[in-house]
Amino acid sequence: MNIENIRKEFPILNKEINENKIIFFDNAATTQKPKCVVDKIVDFYSNYNSNIHRSVYTLGTEAEDLYYKSKETVRRFINAKYQEEIIYTSGTTESINNLARMLENNIASDDEIIISSIEHHANFIPWQELCNRTGAKLNILEVNENYEIEVEELEKLLTEKTKIVSITYASNVLGNISPVEKIGNLLEDKNIFYIIDAAQAVPHLSVDVQKIKCDFLVFSGHKMLAPTGIGVLYGKKKHLENLAPAKFGGGMISIVEDFSSTWADIPNKYEAGTPLLEQAVGLMAAIDYIEKIGIDNIEKYTKELTKYLYKNLSEIDGITIYGTKNINNRVSLISFNLDSIHPHDIASFLDTKGICVRAGHQCTQPLLNRLNTFSVVRASLYFYNTISEIDIFIQTLKEIKEFFNNELS
Repeated sequence: MNIENIRKEFPILNKEINENKIIFFDNAATTQKPKCVVDKIVDFYSNYNSNIHRSVYTLGTEAEDLYYKSKETVRRFINAKYQEEIIYTSGTTESINNLARMLENNIASDDEIIISSIEHHANFIPWQELCNRTGAKLNILEVNENYEIEVEELEKLLTEKTKIVSITYASNVLGNISPVEKIGNLLEDKNIFYIIDAAQAVPHLSVDVQKIKCDFLVFSGHKMLAPTGIGVLYGKKKHLENLAPAKFGGGMISIVEDFSSTWADIPNKYEAGTPLLEQAVGLMAAIDYIEKIGIDNIEKYTKELTKYLYKNLSEIDGITIYGTKNINNRVSLISFNLDSIHPHDIASFLDTKGICVRAGHQCTQPLLNRLNTFSVVRASLYFYNTISEIDIFIQTLKEIKEFFNNELS
């Protein structure tokens, strides 16, 4: 990986804030877009723009070919067995909400659903609401002292009434990577729907849905170089053929009569309305770019960055770092707090130097309650970040600490 050449492919990295070149450490929220992705979207609108399905003219056929080429790219990227198992949504949040509706008819009032205490709100609230609607019981899997999910503890929660287990692949606050493959082995043949929120994992790790043995897996394009507005809901074909759709309208029907309707075959059955055309093209370009660099190369380099960042953060007096100390079991994000300094003040000070981080509850209030805090600062890295950027970040944190200490004294 030639990082200097890679950085040239991301125009926004040349942007300056207060005469400081931007340092983008908010990649867990969204990633920047390489020129090839931007160019692919422009090319679509310049040469292929038309609606698809039932278009009998050449332009529509060409656009439809691109759409399904994108689906095949995603299928290959996560090693799904069939292209029909790939459903496009607006993102991870919509994917999980759709799943909660799709699975509702399979949930009775005495059933149980398991999630963990480290889930993003998007993998927390939809299951709360499903339990509220059906009367099912929500069980929360607590993590160990390193805030890691333990398969043995999950096994203790399982009962004959467990119908859904929905777990994050990697925490958006802690960075911890969950033992998703071991969980898959545990749940295999138990008649339990196994769902994985892979929003923070897919950009950094090689993901193989067949190896994991999950029933469903969801992620967002914009966290892996693609445009906003597109996400993936992978589901095993056998489930998608039998479940009810969550959204209705054009494109997902077979026959509509006055008082009844029937649905199209999968995956169209789950994609009501105008398909996400330019977003699909952008996602395809992003995956092609990631595969060109190599996901294994990305994982190796970002782990080196994370180890360096963790080491240097750890040497700052008065800092609290959250999540596992095992950097090999962490994606490239670190959340922390500095004694007596509000996370928003830290983020605002960093912004004056052109450094972009996220501060707040990170959409994980149940987790932060367990961490005995209300807010954290999160620095999240990607493969276009550098050691020199981390050095500037660390130096600026030390300046912040000194500034506030002087103010308090």
